[in-house]
Amino acid sequence: MVRSSPVRRHGRFSESQWDSVAIAALVLLAFAFLLGGASRQHELRLALVEVAALPCLVIAALAALRQDVGGRHGFALTILLATASLPLLQLIPLPPAIWTALPGRAEPALALDLAGITRQWVPLSLTPDRTWRSFLALIPPAAGLLAALALDWNMRRRLVLALLGLTLLAVVLGAAQLASGGDRLYPWRTTGAGSVVGFFANRNHLATLCLISIPFAAVLGAASLRRTSNSASLWYSALFIGLIVVALGVIRSRAGIILVWPVLGASLLAAWIAAGRGRLSLRLLGVAAAATAGMIAVGVFALDPIIARFDRDGAPEGRFENWPVVAEAANTYLPVGSGIGSFDTVYRSVEPLERLDATYFNQAHNEYLETWLETGWFGIAILVAFLIWYGRRSWTAWRARPSTPRDLQRGASIAIGVVLLHSVADYPIRTETIAVIFAICCGLLELAGRPESELSPNRASRRA
Repeated sequence: MVRSSPVRRHGRFSESQWDSVAIAALVLLAFAFLLGGASRQHELRLALVEVAALPCLVIAALAALRQDVGGRHGFALTILLATASLPLLQLIPLPPAIWTALPGRAEPALALDLAGITRQWVPLSLTPDRTWRSFLALIPPAAGLLAALALDWNMRRRLVLALLGLTLLAVVLGAAQLASGGDRLYPWRTTGAGSVVGFFANRNHLATLCLISIPFAAVLGAASLRRTSNSASLWYSALFIGLIVVALGVIRSRAGIILVWPVLGASLLAAWIAAGRGRLSLRLLGVAAAATAGMIAVGVFALDPIIARFDRDGAPEGRFENWPVVAEAANTYLPVGSGIGSFDTVYRSVEPLERLDATYFNQAHNEYLETWLETGWFGIAILVAFLIWYGRRSWTAWRARPSTPRDLQRGASIAIGVVLLHSVADYPIRTETIAVIFAICCGLLELAGRPESELSPNRASRRA
């Protein structure tokens, strides 16, 4: 047998083309993990992730064109293009007669007049440099989405397994950070020693990664019961989930501790479906037992520190106190927004004097409020379109019969839900690591709208 030539045959590719997309996607995922765990003050590392994403973007885009991905996934790609176009539209220079008439631009215009500077053409964004960097930051997740759409399901499964392996590596690094007692094992200078952060600069983002991994581990382990009597994969998954639950207790992220309960419930339901929707076997109950054992271990060894994270001694929670200020500022810049990346500049201009202290409120800690401020009704419209897409694809995935593609789609729907829920009180998707993983999950879930025969092509048929 010989490999077929790299030409399109009924929408399929040669083995080398599939492998090139997979390798590019794996390289992107590795770079995102190692260098994409912070969202500010590390421009060089983030730029390296963007550069590493370019080969994946080009290779995956070419593969997607040969498969007519645009025709089959038009709605999802329209959302992607709208998201990428929004910062570019905010960078288009506008004449003084237009930009000075926009809401929230009276003070910049007055400052120019007082300084004796002639009003010139300027972009809609108040911080065009940050808006441009925000556009560049979209390159890695766009590449991840296209790669997930272009790969076959065997390769997609390997990509998910790589995600689980890197998550485990991040947890091991976090354990080493806890044991070291110093600051030598922390990859980001914006991290305080003593926190368990793994490859991230923020413990909350590591908690998000751990939560994302749970549903994938659950469905991949449970699916082994459907295919073979060998339950080794299931026990590996149970061990992995138990370890992740313990890690969440050690990380002590409040959002992670709150979200782990619904995530475990949804993951166990997805695992039951992946196992064939039959009677609950003892082996499948072992997954629940592993999660329960992890919770017991957390309760025995880490309950007091966790309770301390929630006990603020009556002190106000800064992010909740500041949300009304952000909402009022967002109303000022409606309907077009202040520009992507302008939150810090805008918030500093409206921050109440009585709230000035040594802390630095770098983000709104609520992605929906920050999107409203920076993009106005245009960003909200894209967000609503995304939620409609997410609801439709999730409904289709959860109704489908058990199979490897559908199992991963259900796991992806839970993972996306984790990020959406965590974004209510934080900003996980502003790190390149979570953004790339989120995009890959979106690519997996988007395929829920395709028939089963298209999702599981026979790899042998791609050989001559």
